Amino acid sequence: MGGEARMTNGERWWAVCAAGCGVLLSTAFGLVTAQGAETVWKAGLARAVMTPETPVWLAGYGHKREPTGTLHDLWVKTLALEDDQGRRAVLVTTDHMGIPKGMYESMCQKVHDRFGLDRSQVMFTFTHNHCGPRLRGDLVDYYPIDEQQTQLVDQYTDHVDELIVQTVGEALSRLAPARLSTGQGTCAFAVNRRENTEEEVPRLRAEGKPLKGVVDHAVPVLTVHDQEGQLTAVLFGYACHPTTLASLEWCGDYPGFAQLELEQDHPGVTAMFVNTCGADANPIPRRQLALCARYGHLLAASVEEVLGGPLTPVGAGLCTKFEFVELAYEKVMTREELEQCATSESEIHARWARRLLAKLDAGETFAATYPYPVHVWRLGPELLFIGLGGEAVVDYALRFRSEFGPRAWTCGYADDLVAYIPSRRVWQEGGYEGGPHLDEYGHPALRWAGDVEARVVSTVRRLVAQP
Repeated sequence: MGGEARMTNGERWWAVCAAGCGVLLSTAFGLVTAQGAETVWKAGLARAVMTPETPVWLAGYGHKREPTGTLHDLWVKTLALEDDQGRRAVLVTTDHMGIPKGMYESMCQKVHDRFGLDRSQVMFTFTHNHCGPRLRGDLVDYYPIDEQQTQLVDQYTDHVDELIVQTVGEALSRLAPARLSTGQGTCAFAVNRRENTEEEVPRLRAEGKPLKGVVDHAVPVLTVHDQEGQLTAVLFGYACHPTTLASLEWCGDYPGFAQLELEQDHPGVTAMFVNTCGADANPIPRRQLALCARYGHLLAASVEEVLGGPLTPVGAGLCTKFEFVELAYEKVMTREELEQCATSESEIHARWARRLLAKLDAGETFAATYPYPVHVWRLGPELLFIGLGGEAVVDYALRFRSEFGPRAWTCGYADDLVAYIPSRRVWQEGGYEGGPHLDEYGHPALRWAGDVEARVVSTVRRLVAQP
């Protein structure tokens, strides 16, 4: 009882998680340990270039952006894992701005039919890169598209959908004994964009004054070594919009530069990036290629520091859980309201209203909720990986790390772009991330209901608690 009394709330959660995975807990010091950590995993890797070969417009920023060239290639990278009981999980990273729901559903069906994996076992993540290509159904009312562009996007989407599924199969076919380890660094270029203007940040920094607002500067790292002890993959995360650039050249923004540097410094290694919960953070200052490369270097240097320090081996046991949680809209749009919006001076707003009116004319009705994807993966007792759809604000990562302990790693850009996912605080404050902007993502409403955080958190807690 004395040892249990010294455990924090986060450690108690971890005790429950680890018991479900069949690992040995040592509560004498409030710590979790595992036996056979170096022999209990298999890992497989695959990658493919996803840079478009046709003039598909670049995604983001809400206007026509035709590509003029390639600064560096865009990638699909896939990591497959298998524990000592044969349980599998696959993590996919891409340099897309976001994966639309239709594409997500297509890929889920294919990996189930071809490889026998269910939704809980596959997580499709995207960096939210704004120098990558558009996809079919992604921000459907956002761009002044024409018939030719629609055809190009359809062709590219079909191609990359199949390409991603192929990398899943290749990674699974390459499963081989491996060691997993984890660690965490820090990197400080992300700025709370809600509380700091781009004009004032350089001045405040030069004056040595603190910036305002909450941020998450953590850099979580997961490494994969083969049986001979050679590093084969490094997965790392950071909470910040990849919006340093708004150019017309294909590139991966700062995550792309970070991955390139790590792969150049470690030949043969696959570097993979996931955007944690960076919906309300920007790289500031920005809009210069030199700054983008510098941010990538700073992030890569943080990962290198973690690689050079002591890493924690990841022990036995893989558990994968998934659930759709229904997020409620504050108010579904009526025909009368849409008719007023159809003449809006905002082209995006008007396109949105006209598309929804056409749905009503066709006899469709609008749902009052949206199915929001939530993953919870446990890798041994050392790592809790939470995957959230859409653009989750930083409060989610900070909350889950506080509640479940420092081993909790929250990825805020998984499976379905959805929309901004505000915390209760951000919802109350309003603004771009928390206010009435769901129309930009094609929803039949302008805003989420105020209980969005409560619904997401209760779902994560329930999945964490399940054995």
